[in-house]
Amino acid sequence: MSMMNTGDILETIEMFTQDNLDVRTVTMGISLLDCIDPDPRKACEKIYHKITTRAARLVPAVEHISAEYGIPIINKRISVTPIAMLLGACPDADPVDFAKTLDAAGKKVGVNFVGGYTALVHKGFSAGDLRLIESIPRALAETDIVCSSVNIGATKAGLNMDAIKLMGEAVKKASELTADRQCIGAAKLVVFCNAPEDNPFMAGAFHGPGEPDCEIHVGVSGPGAVRAALARLPKDAPIDQVAELVKRTAFKITRVGQLVANLASKELGVPAGIIDLSLAPTPAVGDSVANILEEMGLETCGCCGTTACLALLNDAVKKGGVMASNHVGGLSGAFIPVSEDEGMIAAARSGALHLDKLEAMTCVCSVGLDMIAVPGDTSAETLSAIIADEAAIGMVNTKTTAVRLIPAPGCKVGDTVEFGGLLGSAPVMPVHAESSDAFVARGGRIPAPMQSLKN
Repeated sequence: MSMMNTGDILETIEMFTQDNLDVRTVTMGISLLDCIDPDPRKACEKIYHKITTRAARLVPAVEHISAEYGIPIINKRISVTPIAMLLGACPDADPVDFAKTLDAAGKKVGVNFVGGYTALVHKGFSAGDLRLIESIPRALAETDIVCSSVNIGATKAGLNMDAIKLMGEAVKKASELTADRQCIGAAKLVVFCNAPEDNPFMAGAFHGPGEPDCEIHVGVSGPGAVRAALARLPKDAPIDQVAELVKRTAFKITRVGQLVANLASKELGVPAGIIDLSLAPTPAVGDSVANILEEMGLETCGCCGTTACLALLNDAVKKGGVMASNHVGGLSGAFIPVSEDEGMIAAARSGALHLDKLEAMTCVCSVGLDMIAVPGDTSAETLSAIIADEAAIGMVNTKTTAVRLIPAPGCKVGDTVEFGGLLGSAPVMPVHAESSDAFVARGGRIPAPMQSLKN
């Protein structure tokens, strides 16, 4: 007996044609552990060769699947082993040379982004970590498609406040060095707590050391499809019916992602990794997580009840998705990137949505404070304190949280930073004026919480 009836098939087709449903990314994870070499020139040659060999057919294969099955697949991406792990073997290397190698290899095979200019420092710094972190602003300014991430905390490890201090400085410098390009450096840099090793979404994708040599991950999307389904539900329907409808819709969306993963795995001859269930919005009208929350009965995203609605959405997406996929991983939930969500942009401009409310929402959603523009004169210490706050939420709640802030030089509250494309535009939001400098200057490590003691 078929799991899908004719009505389900037609509804899924309608999701593609009318509701902005797409597969947001097919990401190939590639291990670079066999590229480690004490000679940085040889290491970069090995990296370039492995990426251009392994991913040579990635883009044409995915485009063939998209055309044959009529499934929009927006991005083709690559994630690699955290580059800091390779830097430890060559202490005299310029880390930016590795970033430029990733950039050249990614352009050669035609992908949109390459993630993995990364360091994992949640418990401290090993050889190569500090050099990579210090090089991040220059690496992002001197490359086009390279993305960077740093994991500064974990439930099992606590929070590395020395690393958090450095990342506030790195975010500010990355924004300043790319001020002539809409601060794209900061938009390609994310700071994590509890970073997943199999995340297919940028800017935080990297190929963890526990992953196989090569694999295919798929990140689905579909906020527009969920919103459209809820729009057909009676406005006085009980909230548990809302949850059930979101769950059923997430199941159908995830089945599409699983199909693409299976096809890409067969076509490319590499294992299928995970399906990331995340609802990833775009600036297109109707393709908004904020609009889903408003469809549940809120006047606007950010008003009282927003966090409760988001909790329901995130939970229902996971419940529907896990029944539709062999392996679920990555971030898997609802994203709330302000600049990439038409409804969030409108709510932020109206004053209904502010940084404190966004922080509360991150307690129950998939990631964290994402694509938020703040005034250009925001200090590095304040940026670090915001990172620490968000990381603490992830650490205590045993969940992934992340921060992607854009301190826009020369911009003040009320201005707009235009990124274009899927990154959209971000209204500059206010931050608290009171100082956190003395707290950030302490350094050290915030101990792991009691929740970490599971054994």
